Amino acid sequence: MRPKERGGAGRSPRRRERGPAVAVPSLSAHLGAQRARRLEERVESAARAFAADRFIDARRILKPIVDEVPGVAELQELYGLTLYRLGKWRQAAEHLEQFSLLAHGSVEQHPVLEDCYRALGRHHKVDELWDELRRASPSAELVTEGRIVAAGSLADRGDLPGAITLLAKGFRFPRQPADHHLRRAYALADLYERSGDLPQARQLFGRLAAAEPDFVDVEERLEALG
Repeated sequence: MRPKERGGAGRSPRRRERGPAVAVPSLSAHLGAQRARRLEERVESAARAFAADRFIDARRILKPIVDEVPGVAELQELYGLTLYRLGKWRQAAEHLEQFSLLAHGSVEQHPVLEDCYRALGRHHKVDELWDELRRASPSAELVTEGRIVAAGSLADRGDLPGAITLLAKGFRFPRQPADHHLRRAYALADLYERSGDLPQARQLFGRLAAAEPDFVDVEERLEALG
């Protein structure tokens, strides 16, 4: 799930990261009322920039605020996600780790954290975060996202059988697939192709094409398989 705009090479199409649950946190507990209101307006501007994919603008606005008020979970989360979308893996991981601590061990951004550490080649951290996420058992979507990254990390290490086992375990293509089902199926089909199991890859890409023909490059992948 490394943040590319494509699937392939063992990567699922990038999910749309969820922004902070509270886009504009109250800063009044950390600052005087007037200063808090002023910074909250700037955070609101940064949140709008993030939502519009203007990540450089969001970073420019957020950095001095996070430096001034480092103990606010939502600020660390939004800044970490912004850095992630800019490909600043190490910095993003630092701030998303802070978010998790400040949010009392939240696993909400664990898939993104996994992806940062995968990009950095720190695969043991990916394993640790995936274990924490699956044990916490939050939403099916969130667990699926973490599973996709964990499988990609195994594939990066040359363990294609292990990656396939992790993604295939308990998975059935549903009649009405949600977006996270499509991403899991795409990543699994890609791994089948990479491992040389072309019939399985063809079958799964075919189901994806039937369910959502415009999903990433699924029709091209299917055509290439013949």
